[in-house]
Amino acid sequence: MTRFTHDGCDINYEIRGEGPHTLLFNGSGASIESSAPLINALAKTMTVLVHDQRGLGESSVPEGPYSMAQYAADGHALVRHVGWDTCNVVGISFGGMVAQEFAVTFPGVVEKLVLLCTSAGGAAGASYPLHELGALTPEERLARQMELTDSRFVDESWLAEHPVEATIVAGMRDRATVTKTAERLRGERLQLEARMHHDVSDRLVRVTAPTFVLAGRYDGIAPVANSEQIVARIPDSSMQVYEGGHMFSGQDRNAILDIRRFIDTGERPGR
Repeated sequence: MTRFTHDGCDINYEIRGEGPHTLLFNGSGASIESSAPLINALAKTMTVLVHDQRGLGESSVPEGPYSMAQYAADGHALVRHVGWDTCNVVGISFGGMVAQEFAVTFPGVVEKLVLLCTSAGGAAGASYPLHELGALTPEERLARQMELTDSRFVDESWLAEHPVEATIVAGMRDRATVTKTAERLRGERLQLEARMHHDVSDRLVRVTAPTFVLAGRYDGIAPVANSEQIVARIPDSSMQVYEGGHMFSGQDRNAILDIRRFIDTGERPGR
């Protein structure tokens, strides 16, 4: 476990793999541990710098409120801390929101930008308000999360015929039974509160890096239309839709392959 301190937060981070320098921003409530499959898949062809964002994982939980600009600044400080001048930036879900904030604030640092299952907010469309799920019972919350993650997950007969997706659902059910500390819950709540105010819709024109936007066809959290709005606002961008929901990177093997190809060569589907 490696740590550094920025803006009152003790941040846990790791570096994995070899290849092009790539900063990865994780999703809502995610940690290095929970994101291991994605991290390891990317680390096969690139050097991945990843951290537990403030309030999550093994990082500390400073007093709030937190802001999207703060999450982006944490990432920028980390890049500087490890001695990188520039890097590729990959963001998934909430991490995609942070990656957008990073790219419009520190455009000179970003070599290539990859955005998965995310939204720009404001006039470009917002992701589903996950903070509202807190008002539901645990059973209701899990059922709604499954439906939002992939609209097909509510069909048990369909799941029985699709083992990859059945494994994802089993993992969601297992995680729903994990007891979290009050401090960890506080960190997750502060993250969701920051997420509520995410809006880079009128600033995406500042992104100068070639950008690859990936969306899941059955995603109820960040619908395909939201990715289309991002592409409409970033000058050098393209988009691809994959066969899956919010977790399509683990459902459609082409997603990871396309990301690797883009980082390595700059080639993007549809370009």
